[in-house]
Amino acid sequence: MRKRALTAGILTAAMAVLSACSGMPGMGNAQPAPAQDAKAEGGAEAADTDKVYELKISTSQTEQALITRNYQKLADTLNEKSNGRLKVTVFPAGQLGSDEDVLEQAIQGANVAVNTDASRMGQYVKDFSILMMGYFADNYEECYKVTQTDTFNGWCDTLSSDHGIKILSFTFYDGPREFMTNKPINTPEDLKGLRIRTIGQEVCTETIQAMGGTPISMSWGEVYNGIQSKALEGCEVQNTSSYPSRIYEVCEYQSKTHHFQLMQGLICGQKWFDSLPEDLQTLLVETSVEIGKTTAADVMAEVEDAEKKMAEAGMTIVEPDVAPFKALVDPVYEKLGYAELREQLYKEIGKTN
Repeated sequence: MRKRALTAGILTAAMAVLSACSGMPGMGNAQPAPAQDAKAEGGAEAADTDKVYELKISTSQTEQALITRNYQKLADTLNEKSNGRLKVTVFPAGQLGSDEDVLEQAIQGANVAVNTDASRMGQYVKDFSILMMGYFADNYEECYKVTQTDTFNGWCDTLSSDHGIKILSFTFYDGPREFMTNKPINTPEDLKGLRIRTIGQEVCTETIQAMGGTPISMSWGEVYNGIQSKALEGCEVQNTSSYPSRIYEVCEYQSKTHHFQLMQGLICGQKWFDSLPEDLQTLLVETSVEIGKTTAADVMAEVEDAEKKMAEAGMTIVEPDVAPFKALVDPVYEKLGYAELREQLYKEIGKTN
């Protein structure tokens, strides 16, 4: 009898433990969660707290460029908030290779992340490129609203499931893009025949061509020499890159057409992302989104400051009427198949035109 009573007591205690566990987050009511789920919730995290996960952020921009400095701010924040479990380092000026090469490394599972614009993501999910279409948005706020839509989230899901690309954030901003040339651009006629360096994606080249220029694809590091040697007659670029790259030394005019609003994304490979503990996944995404959003105001302040400094260095700032340029770009939406998508997104973000 004493043996039966002891056995019954043990079973009762065991059932009490299981009942208590069933109320924990991540635990099912019918049976305990698998060991890997318990680990993700901290049940077996002791083995992971000592492990350091390294991430290398690559950008083709210079160390002085604002986007690079914002990524450094992200790295510092992640290193601190993770208590050293995430070791994030920024590699500027293409030290890890071209953006395309680093992206391929990320897809294969390397511990790298790369700075990208929407047109590059459009090579995988076409609709993504609309963010780089001419005059799609008037400011950062409109671009940010797009990144909060169900449509945008659907693009991100497709990148992840079909192409192994994880969007950490697309809330970084690098400002509006302008023409840098050796003649003032007041009308589309002034652009005719000018060899203008632009991003080598269809949405960009078609936009520049529609505006009157001759689009030339060239790595950013070669642009200064390209203009100096007359291989190029100008470029279209944001102030946060043109000023630190000293483009004002080889171009006399900046014409403020604001034709592209340059949203920047930080992406890594889905394979590497999946290797992180759940808490670090959450920290990485949430911090990337937040740093991108909070630095947008800094970007606009630096855009204005860079313009002032370039003017002080002798550059003439031109402010043309953008209406004729917009009118020429509008048919490109129909040509490239973005007209209906533009209307859909405008409805989602409450934009009237």
